[in-house]
Amino acid sequence: MEHALTLHGVTKRFGSFTAVSDLTLEVPKGCIYGFLGQNGAGKTTTIRMVMSIFRPDAGTISVLGQPDAAAIKDRLGYLPEEKGLYKKMKTAEIVAYFGKLKGMDRSTANQRARELLTRYGLGEWLDKRCEAMSKGMGQKVQVLGTIIHEPDLVILDEPFSGLDPVNRDVMRDLILDMKRQGRTVIFSTHGMEHAEQLCDYVMMIHKSRLQFAGTLAEVKRGRDRGIQLDYDGDGAALQQLPGLARLNDHGKSAEIYLAPGRDPQQALRWLLDHVTVRRFDYREASLHEIFVRTVDDANRKLAAAGKEG
Repeated sequence: MEHALTLHGVTKRFGSFTAVSDLTLEVPKGCIYGFLGQNGAGKTTTIRMVMSIFRPDAGTISVLGQPDAAAIKDRLGYLPEEKGLYKKMKTAEIVAYFGKLKGMDRSTANQRARELLTRYGLGEWLDKRCEAMSKGMGQKVQVLGTIIHEPDLVILDEPFSGLDPVNRDVMRDLILDMKRQGRTVIFSTHGMEHAEQLCDYVMMIHKSRLQFAGTLAEVKRGRDRGIQLDYDGDGAALQQLPGLARLNDHGKSAEIYLAPGRDPQQALRWLLDHVTVRRFDYREASLHEIFVRTVDDANRKLAAAGKEG
């Protein structure tokens, strides 16, 4: 299997603080890969090392077969976490400008910018200034600027942050379009629903250390199965469910995990008497559940190691 990105034993420190510790990872070509983790876990530092903004203190990185991303910058597209536009520039001008920075000639960049903006619903904004756009529209423009030169590898740092539902769907469609075109897409997120919907592979980093990596099926294999419940009524009743081990109640929907040996059919009969059940599935754990349990387990291990030390 060919890989768009490989990291081996990568470590990055800032003084006495270790941001990324001994990270080894492979990203296959042509996939959508999710970097998961809480704020401050090490996702952005990892991405900045991949982009040669930071240099690792230990380990090696290969990006599209090269040790230095700067040497192949025209094959990469990167949307940083700190996003911004030149507000006085017109929309088509700024997308074309990003293309010229990546080596496109003026005529091709101008034509491609107008084509992309029109295709993704911004045709009416071609000659309007960016300062008049909403945050979601501005973020869409930045993504189009990131991909105008048709990069082989696209890296998006928290691309869904702050978007409304309509623009989240637009961002999702952009990412899927890139995969259909044969590109490799890496995006970081702490929103598990985006990763579960889009990603072929995911990894999770917590407090600088890799916790898991693989396909969604591999990550979920061997985990507890649970009840996925949509309901109306008083969610407080769910706490009284006989045999309840864990509950993730989102209000009108919930994940319920039973103690070993408890029958989900008996749980369903009990739930029907206490809430209005709109959907009941007994299935593999969600990525949200896996994320939360992984954080809890990692924190317990860190606390135990601290006491032993």
